[in-house]
Amino acid sequence: MTTPTLSQLAIALGLLAALSHVYGLLSPDGFARSARAFPRSTGWGWLLMLAGTAWFVWNLSEESIADFAAWKDWLLAAFAGIGIGSCLFVQDFLAVRGLAVVLLLVAKLMVDAGRTKLGHSPWVVVFQVWAYCFVVAGVWFTISPYRLRDLIAWSTASEGRIRLLCGLSVIFGLLIAVLGFTQFN
Repeated sequence: MTTPTLSQLAIALGLLAALSHVYGLLSPDGFARSARAFPRSTGWGWLLMLAGTAWFVWNLSEESIADFAAWKDWLLAAFAGIGIGSCLFVQDFLAVRGLAVVLLLVAKLMVDAGRTKLGHSPWVVVFQVWAYCFVVAGVWFTISPYRLRDLIAWSTASEGRIRLLCGLSVIFGLLIAVLGFTQFN
């Protein structure tokens, strides 16, 4: 599997960020209900944790780890077991934990895609900073998953706040997508 280019990744992630927040602009109450239910959602937890586990195990299988070559199969099995075991035995805030894993893996993809383009456009720094925000969020939500619940409660406290934050997310997502089309080629 080939790594997406910076342009492709920026367009995809920018549109995802923008489109996922349009619902908040159109239906703030529905958006608030969905967002508040997310941290304790078992379905989202299983989906995100298993997807994150599979992605991590695949990344690890593609690495050449000379020091651990003899243990590689055991490590792959252990990490797969930890991901599946988390779904079975650590269901409290599983969706948040799964999201944290996915955020960290997306951040790795973003940094890898942008590393070679850092000298080509100063706009790449915006994309890289966004990636490191994902890293901080991923680590923070892994350590204390209840913080996402609290952040969602604050973000959805009023219709005006929902519309403002979703509007900013749509604008930022579109900016990233436009950069993908224009600056990151």
